[in-house]
Amino acid sequence: MELSASSPEGVPMGQLYTAVVDFLTEDNWTFRVAEEDVALQFGFRGKSSSWQCLCIVDEEKSFVRFYSILPAVVPEAQRHAVAEFITRANYGLPIGNFELDYGDGEVRYKTSIDIEGGEFTPKMVENLLMSNLTTTDRYVPGLMRVLYGDREPADAIAEIEANDGDDDDEEIDFGSVDEGDEHP
Repeated sequence: MELSASSPEGVPMGQLYTAVVDFLTEDNWTFRVAEEDVALQFGFRGKSSSWQCLCIVDEEKSFVRFYSILPAVVPEAQRHAVAEFITRANYGLPIGNFELDYGDGEVRYKTSIDIEGGEFTPKMVENLLMSNLTTTDRYVPGLMRVLYGDREPADAIAEIEANDGDDDDEEIDFGSVDEGDEHP
């Protein structure tokens, strides 16, 4: 189901949830509620790939998490190499981290914030989300090279870090969620 800033039936609209919905709506994102999780789901198309995103809001614990779920599942035989890539990528990242589910091979990037005792503003939502999307977009090509056996993890990270600051300042397109897309 697609959302606007109004509350979908049965979904609590606390301050954190409202801040996220308001930002996404005002910034013209297309999103829907993943009803089983009461999470917001949307697609994104960066410079290097397209992927699905999830925002999970926990009003009770005052947490907001954004996940970028990478478009490939890592086969068991490649999980060690991908885990090394992720460990090397995570070292020094100022906000967020990559995660690998060793059970099913899912790779995702997470940014999160604890808002307890504070106010979650639209600018904070934007910073949390954009940090997630730009970091994911930066590392996906290297991850794919490792996944498909084209690069060793250390070499892939070295290439990414050597290209820091070489962006061509292209606009990043905002995606949408197709009704048939599934999320774990």
